[in-house]
Amino acid sequence: MNKGTTRLGTIWYDCTKSAKATHRSGLQRVAHKLLEELGEAATPTQGLEWVPRARAEDWFLTAEVFGPSERPEFAEILANRPCRMAAIFYDAIPLKQPHITWPASVARHPAYMKMLASFDLVLAISEASRRELLDYWAWMGLSRVPRVEAIQLGSNFAASPRALPKPERAEGPALLLCVGIIEPRKNQRFLLDVCAPLWAEGAEFELHVVGRVNPHFGKPIIEQMKRVARGRSRVRYHKHLSDEGLAGLYERATVNVFPTIAEGCGLPVLESLWRGVPCLCSDIPAIRENATDGGVLLLPPNDGEAWARALREVTQSGSVLWERLRSEVAARPLPTWADTAKQALGYLHL
Repeated sequence: MNKGTTRLGTIWYDCTKSAKATHRSGLQRVAHKLLEELGEAATPTQGLEWVPRARAEDWFLTAEVFGPSERPEFAEILANRPCRMAAIFYDAIPLKQPHITWPASVARHPAYMKMLASFDLVLAISEASRRELLDYWAWMGLSRVPRVEAIQLGSNFAASPRALPKPERAEGPALLLCVGIIEPRKNQRFLLDVCAPLWAEGAEFELHVVGRVNPHFGKPIIEQMKRVARGRSRVRYHKHLSDEGLAGLYERATVNVFPTIAEGCGLPVLESLWRGVPCLCSDIPAIRENATDGGVLLLPPNDGEAWARALREVTQSGSVLWERLRSEVAARPLPTWADTAKQALGYLHL
């Protein structure tokens, strides 16, 4: 069997934008890890190079987000498609949170979500995202829409084997790890507001924040981190960190804190669990899907008192809460990117 060929034809895997990307966002992780695990089942392609080579039994699969101005050829291709077309759908956040979303994403997303209705199959990264897309199409009054299936994203972090939680708590101050782009949606300012009074009352823990800065909305958050960190070493910001460097932080981390207000899936939660680190997360639909098997404490979004109580308890030496979460992490099953690829292939073969 040739590379990129299945019993149902070739899978042309769209790498038009992801092949050129230099950052490592969640979207880029999905695009690269899925291609990697599809292996010989997929043939990478860019632009329109796949069109003259495609046959009716083939699939075109894109894990990218696009608008008519970025892919003006898609309208004609969808109207006269040379093969079946599938896409990965992430979330409707630009529609639901436009005031804190990149302006380009806000402008692009409505047309993008409408364009997906002309595909043959859409694979949503969570049941919550699947529901959002179907609800949007229903709101638009579209009578004919494609099949939409939810897939489970992988949790294996880089090429590392799964790390089981350490049998004992590390000595010294607890280390809280917060991973994600620096922007209002990820809610780092709220986390800093919760941590500051805890430090003032004598709580012993460090907060390490990892992520690139959203150029539209991230600067005030960075300024707040600088103010909080002034005169103390409890806050550390890591703008650029390799996978190896991040793995090193996970090795030292007590818990991962994820106070986000909107997610399509929440990859940092899955990757944290893979590294054996329990999570404190906002109780929102997409995160809830990954919390049912344990290792995750769900907290009301933006509830400062609830988050303060949880952080106070989990950072104390001999914490019963931390011990329970750590045990749950060790016992729970976790998906891999190989599982994600297998699931996607199953839907393409239907």
